[in-house]
Amino acid sequence: MRRLSLCLAATLLALPAAAQDTDLELVLLADASGSITASELMFQREGYAQAMTDPEVLSVIGNTAYGEIAVTYVEWAANQGQVVKWMRIRGPEDAAEFAEQLLTTPRMAFGRNAIGAALLQGAHLIESNDIDGWRRVIDFSGDSAGNWSGPPIEEARDAVVAKGITINGLPILRPDDPGRAQGGLERIYEERIIGGLGAFVVTAGDRDSFAEAVKRKLILEISQSGMVEKRHAAAP
Repeated sequence: MRRLSLCLAATLLALPAAAQDTDLELVLLADASGSITASELMFQREGYAQAMTDPEVLSVIGNTAYGEIAVTYVEWAANQGQVVKWMRIRGPEDAAEFAEQLLTTPRMAFGRNAIGAALLQGAHLIESNDIDGWRRVIDFSGDSAGNWSGPPIEEARDAVVAKGITINGLPILRPDDPGRAQGGLERIYEERIIGGLGAFVVTAGDRDSFAEAVKRKLILEISQSGMVEKRHAAAP
């Protein structure tokens, strides 16, 4: 029996250890609720497409430990729709394919806000894929913090963070936001939505700064520059 146990132990030690196969699993959760018009929806998609194909972003991806990241783009509202399924981005060709799918797929989500449900769906997409990323992040963007259906935001956030997933935020400020001057939406994102190791907020102050905010946020997430205590990082 002792010899059998020793042989079994030796066999187990000889088996290859499970290892991550990419640097980052990133869910891009983009607002498609009723406050987002068709033109605003495409503007958001164009911003993400532009950022993902940007040479600076691709350089950061190439300099990760694995030389790649895994990304999916999901629109959220009352429901959630996976616009671009999981893709591994290794270089310009992968990024161009991601951008092409993003810009040609019909709108996938409709209705009022269900932020808690969107966060839980982001976590489900990470946990149910066949990818094993070293880091796991949800990149949540939106122009409000209403939650008209589904689980409460804080309850969902805490459940996601408990799984070891970080939630970062990209609040999109609207010209008619009454709390704009006081950073109302930014503060709400910091207090109620983001969470996990190094969670941070990057703000898009207006339409012109959106693409730059997305690019800055991707670079922080991919390069791990955001892996510090919770903070606010305003886009230039």
